[in-house]
Amino acid sequence: MISLTGKTAVVTGGGSGIGEGVAKALVNAGCTVAIAGRTEDKLKSVAENLGGAPRILYHTMDVAQRDSVNNYFDWAHAQLGHIDILVNSAGINIPNRSMKAMIPEDWDKVLTTNATGAYNCIHAVLPNMRERKDGLIISISSVAGRRAIAPLAGVAYCASKFAVSALATAIAEEERENGIRITSIFPGEVATAILDKRPIPPTPEKRAAMVQPEDIGAAVLLIASLPPRTNILEMIIKPTTQSFI
Repeated sequence: MISLTGKTAVVTGGGSGIGEGVAKALVNAGCTVAIAGRTEDKLKSVAENLGGAPRILYHTMDVAQRDSVNNYFDWAHAQLGHIDILVNSAGINIPNRSMKAMIPEDWDKVLTTNATGAYNCIHAVLPNMRERKDGLIISISSVAGRRAIAPLAGVAYCASKFAVSALATAIAEEERENGIRITSIFPGEVATAILDKRPIPPTPEKRAAMVQPEDIGAAVLLIASLPPRTNILEMIIKPTTQSFI
């Protein structure tokens, strides 16, 4: 296992949920972390709770907007010098998830944020990683990105997460000769605010039995701590109470 002290990382969706859990784990492991999200107040709160600059920096970004992504990564490279680790954890879902209930605009919203958003961030970070012949990209997909759990996750969310994992697999094959490692994490139910968008949000008791954001943070640390000669291509992490359906 290698030390992460002195490594640099960008975490999207860093203002809450999985992104916050991952950022905390990386900061505690010695990384300098830049978090991104659409809401500055949330980013500021996370950064202050984790000790603030210079260990953790923040800047707003909308992953669905390419200009916003490019501006963010220009800022991040200026602040960090280079980016060793990118964690794509920004994601959304919608309340009306069935094909019958969903409107086309909701489809566009979910696919643009979850799938195109991951592409935008990977596209922005790859040139510097190629130049350095080193880099790790971890994309947070979902078990709904391996098997479509449509009634629970919804049509658009399943499609977007399949896209995220396919994107990671295809790019990993292209970039492996450049020393760039890419991993997809497939979480089951995670206790984050995205659950509030479910037609029937789970109870506090059910949330307590789910995977917690810090559990995903621990998984990211495992992946990032491997020597560059090795890579975990895929990881499924789910509650012990949940079957893989």
